[in-house]
Amino acid sequence: MAGEGDIKLLGMVVSPFVVRVRMALHRKGVSYEYVEQDLFNKSELLLRSNPVNKKVPVLIHGGKPICESLVIVQYADEVWSGKGASIFPADPHERAVARFWAAYVDDKLFPAYIGIMKAATEEARAEKAKEALVVLANLEEAFAQCSKGKPFFAGDSVGYLDLAVGCNLFWLEAIRKMFGVTFFDVGKTPLLAAWAERFAGTEMAREVVPDADTAVVFAKKLQARFGSNTSAK
Repeated sequence: MAGEGDIKLLGMVVSPFVVRVRMALHRKGVSYEYVEQDLFNKSELLLRSNPVNKKVPVLIHGGKPICESLVIVQYADEVWSGKGASIFPADPHERAVARFWAAYVDDKLFPAYIGIMKAATEEARAEKAKEALVVLANLEEAFAQCSKGKPFFAGDSVGYLDLAVGCNLFWLEAIRKMFGVTFFDVGKTPLLAAWAERFAGTEMAREVVPDADTAVVFAKKLQARFGSNTSAK
């Protein structure tokens, strides 16, 4: 990938939000220095770069930090507009729609599947699983509208909304392995199920996305550290 000066990415391998940014940078063909962070022992660089939320990812470009994954993806698409394929749609309405659904994914899908892992009872876990399936049903409809019969949310190739949803796939598989929750049902969400397979098969995803087992190991460490009562399969 092309070098673009002093670029660092502060992240965690198992963070879906970091994976989102790494896929975007890969798609733009931008090289960078990746600096892994410890969730339980945050570095001075991270605390200095993101003093408000103290979270990853943080992209540091020319000494200036940019925080929050969706913001970073947009920044990358604008700053390196001459590199790689465009991530955002050219049409203003399509861009607005993609931003709406990306925000929806972060507001609804991530809390639901993480809630499955954190749930203290089977009843609570079932409720969170139900929430996640409702989100995916809505995304099935969004895919039908946005893709217009093409392979990805953005059409013929991966775009902003594909990255926003796709970065969560390895965690959904990890939750399936741990608790037996099936998220993609070819009977209920056939378009999304087929899209997930296509997305996972892209060169970008194969290069960047970690194996689901990595997320499983991390999740069990969290459970052990915080004394979770959740039981995993």
